Amino acid sequence: MKHEEIELRAEKLIMPIVEKNGFELVDMEYVKEAGEYYLRAYIDKPGGITINDCEAVSREFSDKLDEDDFIDDAYIMEVSSPGLGRPLKKEKDFARSIGEEIEVKTYSPKEFEFYKKKSKEFSGILKSYDQDSFTIADEDGRELVFTRSETALVRLALKL
Repeated sequence: MKHEEIELRAEKLIMPIVEKNGFELVDMEYVKEAGEYYLRAYIDKPGGITINDCEAVSREFSDKLDEDDFIDDAYIMEVSSPGLGRPLKKEKDFARSIGEEIEVKTYSPKEFEFYKKKSKEFSGILKSYDQDSFTIADEDGRELVFTRSETALVRLALKL
C-alpha cells in the first residue's frame, strides 16, 4: 500500500475522533525516518492543543488502527500539535493565514528580477492564493508569486 493511501485511510479513521472532540486535523503523514515508519497526526484547536488532548485522541485512534489493521509494516503512531511553525497545506490553512507572515522554501533556487541572487528561502506577508499558486509581499512590498508545485514547505513564520 502506498504512503498516500495509508495517510488517506488513517485520516478517515481519525476524523470522527477529532471532530467529536472539537479539534481540527491539520495533517496526517506516514513517513520513514532513521529506519522506522511513523504515522503522525497533527491536530489543533483555537487556543492550542494540550498534551491531554493529544493523549485522548491517541488512545482512541490507536484502538481504531488496531481494529482495522491495514498497515503491514511496524510503525510508531504519534498525535501532536502542528507546532509554532505550522505548515500551510490545505485551502483552509491558506485562508486562515491571509495577512500573516509566512516562510516559503522551494525545491530549487528561484530568481526574482529585483533580487541579486537566486534563493530557496523567502518570507513575506501572504496576500492571496488559489488552487495552484500563492502570492506574498516581501518587506519592501514587492509581490512574489509561487506555484504550489515548486514549494517544498510553506509555514507560518516563527515569531520569537
